[in-house]
Amino acid sequence: MLIKKSVTIHKHRTSIALEQEFWDVLKDISIEKNYSVEKLIANIDLNRDASLASCIRVFVLKYIMSSS
Repeated sequence: MLIKKSVTIHKHRTSIALEQEFWDVLKDISIEKNYSVEKLIANIDLNRDASLASCIRVFVLKYIMSSS
């Protein structure tokens, strides 16, 4: 099930729909990096070449794969 959350990135409010598992991992990564989830998403947004939700999923997948 998709969970939609509103975030502010680069002074712009937007909504992102992700599965709860992705939100959970984003929160864990942000704690590890001492960032807010919004700042982490803003960093992902800077280099994206597809939809923001897709780029977040790929970022999380790559993070998990590199941590194993």
